[in-house]
Amino acid sequence: MHRDKQVNKAVMPKGAELFVQMAYHEAGHAAAIYLRNKQVNLPQIYFHILLTGFNRPKCEADAVALLSLADCQAKLEGGLLIHSLAMPVNSNATQQEALACQMAYEADIINLLTGPLAEAKHIAQRDGEPINARLMNIEALKNYGGKSDLEKIDEYLEIFCPGQDKKAEKLDMLFSAAFSFIDHPDHWRAITQLAHFILTHEKELIRCEDAITVLDTSIEKAGLSKQWLSSWPA
Repeated sequence: MHRDKQVNKAVMPKGAELFVQMAYHEAGHAAAIYLRNKQVNLPQIYFHILLTGFNRPKCEADAVALLSLADCQAKLEGGLLIHSLAMPVNSNATQQEALACQMAYEADIINLLTGPLAEAKHIAQRDGEPINARLMNIEALKNYGGKSDLEKIDEYLEIFCPGQDKKAEKLDMLFSAAFSFIDHPDHWRAITQLAHFILTHEKELIRCEDAITVLDTSIEKAGLSKQWLSSWPA
């Protein structure tokens, strides 16, 4: 899972903002892979984040000049249930196996959508613009580095949801679920914390354990804050 490179001058982020958008994109993927899968009782899947060429002084100059973009990339590797658990669709599967397989496909699609959605939410907040599920659509995610994510999603839907009408209906449902996830205040706080961690990380590899620690810490703090507020005298 990675943000597509944009080389069009009209849409190219300037300077450090390129890296901020990359960070939010991958943080959105990671948060859903860990937090949402955990919430719906799906297996925890290993992932890590590679920060290729995240040498800010060099890459900021290159980004403005539209040079050497291939050297500057944040990429989440792993994290897909279908790939990790080897759960192909087959006609001999039991009802329970088929249901588990469908849940895995749907979770992977939601987790693919959360990357560009997190980037879109960050940009909307940065620019003081409103954002909600009605203002967004699937095709718009291509403007937020989501082209490769959408291509993978289309591959998934061809396998487990044949038929154009069923595919569109299923995608709308999963898109709503993905938007609801990133729009939840606790999840958004966790995504923001992980994006900041990505931006300030000095090494090219962020281990799964380190990303999970950031996400867990953010969620735990949110829980403690709610407990404190609930105990405050009315």
